[in-house]
Amino acid sequence: MEYRQLGQSGLRVSNLCLGAMTFGLANDKSFMHGVSCDQDTSFAIMDRALAAGINFIDTADVYGQDGLSERVIGLWMQERQNRERVVLATKFRFTMHRGPNGKGASRHRIMHAVEASLRRLQTDHIDLYQVHMQDIDTPEEETLRALDDLVRQGKVLYIGASNYAAYRLMESLWASDRRNLERFVAFQVQYSLLVREIEREHVPVCTKYGLGILPWSPLASGFLTGKYRAENRPEGSRLAKWQDTYKRLNQPRNWKILDAVEAVAKELGSTPARVSLAWLLRRPAVTSVIFGARSLAQLEDNLAAAELQLPDQAYEQLNEVSALDIGYPYTFMGGEQGRW
Repeated sequence: MEYRQLGQSGLRVSNLCLGAMTFGLANDKSFMHGVSCDQDTSFAIMDRALAAGINFIDTADVYGQDGLSERVIGLWMQERQNRERVVLATKFRFTMHRGPNGKGASRHRIMHAVEASLRRLQTDHIDLYQVHMQDIDTPEEETLRALDDLVRQGKVLYIGASNYAAYRLMESLWASDRRNLERFVAFQVQYSLLVREIEREHVPVCTKYGLGILPWSPLASGFLTGKYRAENRPEGSRLAKWQDTYKRLNQPRNWKILDAVEAVAKELGSTPARVSLAWLLRRPAVTSVIFGARSLAQLEDNLAAAELQLPDQAYEQLNEVSALDIGYPYTFMGGEQGRW
């Protein structure tokens, strides 16, 4: 397993990060109902990941009803007594309870959210605390000031953002610099061979200002595993349950990309999932790729991506088939992709 520095911080994390969104059987009130795994399986997955060298686990307060994923991780760390071996990341922002302050990134919301996450995780600190999505109703300086206080109190060690527009991410970095506040060291964002829009502005920002990119949904909800066909979606799979997501993915461009991924995988004696993850691990500013697993078999397939050396020819082939339509104003400026 390779370990990389998280952005410009001194923290070193494995280049694969175990995403915990599916941990703990969710009931029908949770959006993860039907696509999660029970506590024993979750424990087994975390045990195996840690043994394989993964030291980075990412979750969020909203994963599973009443913070279920955080509670499962907290129980696992207590039973195994392994807190010091884990770089623990969680997120806040979305609705956790009714009322006008049950969501958002205000100081009030942050102070309540962090205490709730600490209790569920059964720990005294969170290694990486992330804003799950920008909050346009709250001034960015208010959010940063509250997060800065948490760092000074020792309850949070590093801070990060997720699902921010590029302008807001830049505004945040400028506010941190202007007010001498803690700044984001990581940016968690959807990124895969199918979804490359962040390469227009987010990747240049993260590269220039030293934020480590943490891609989520690197396999596009399982599309890039190769188990789906236009006429066949395995029963119980995410894309069989999430109809709207499948409609967005069921496009000629995406099937063409999958064909190329499968061809590379066959040539290398690998799997589409490993090839897709290995491609991301070569992208600029990517520190660690977040992947999920509902079974040990899924975990093992993804773990092998850390050892796969994607040849230059295969890498460029995948770049070409998945190339982003950069659009205006970048075509007008005439810059090469990612270099304007």
